[in-house]
Amino acid sequence: MEQINNLELRDEKLFPDENVLQKVLGESYVVYCQMLKLFDQNEMTYEWRYYKDGKAWLCKVQKKKRTIIWMSAWKGYLKATIYVPEKHTEGIYELPISEKIKKAIKHSKNVGKSKPCMFEIKQQDVLNELEIIMKYKIVSK
Repeated sequence: MEQINNLELRDEKLFPDENVLQKVLGESYVVYCQMLKLFDQNEMTYEWRYYKDGKAWLCKVQKKKRTIIWMSAWKGYLKATIYVPEKHTEGIYELPISEKIKKAIKHSKNVGKSKPCMFEIKQQDVLNELEIIMKYKIVSK
């Protein structure tokens, strides 16, 4: 997935609270709030933290102590990435998700021994497929 937009939330001193996120995300802030409800329904926790190595604020979403999703803020949307270990990659292609998403995942480069499943969170319709892969990662060990 080509990055045309610039990563936001680079100021270490500016915590991404509700006001900051509304400004950065614009219309997609509503979808972000729906996604947080989805995390709550699945008993997941999320935390925005500044990471010095990437020089940006990222949101780590966990189920118990296991990281399930990483999120970064971009102008007008969030990018959510689920890293699925290589040994579980084939199972992704059997999930009830669109061929477009399957193709994007298949053509993404591995990060270490994991396949990144990336979603641009701009509209609500993407949340269904994000949830399917999120639940797949939760049950895959």
